[in-house]
Amino acid sequence: MCAIDALGIPPMLEGEDAVISSTDPVTEEPVTVTATAGVLHWEPAGPVVFVGQRPGGGPAATACCDALNFFTGDKTARTWTRAHPEVPGRVVSQTQAEEIARQTFGPLLAS
Repeated sequence: MCAIDALGIPPMLEGEDAVISSTDPVTEEPVTVTATAGVLHWEPAGPVVFVGQRPGGGPAATACCDALNFFTGDKTARTWTRAHPEVPGRVVSQTQAEEIARQTFGPLLAS
């Protein structure tokens, strides 16, 4: 799943506990985000998220999903962006990624 989509599932499910497992596409090291009672805990301590979109539009699975990635840190995110200049976007902090996910997916299942 896209990083932002995955981060959006716990708020969409109104604080249900969840575990998000991903892999840094540069180092292949694991990135895990655990949601417990609505609080997210990231491991390792310094992951970031690249939020991008491939030009040209189309379905989200084609335009966005491989451009919304977890990285173990800013250094590997910058390495990936240099290797993929065709994908515009930005590196965001954990807090920013959580807020984007909450705003995007939080209200989807609200009654």
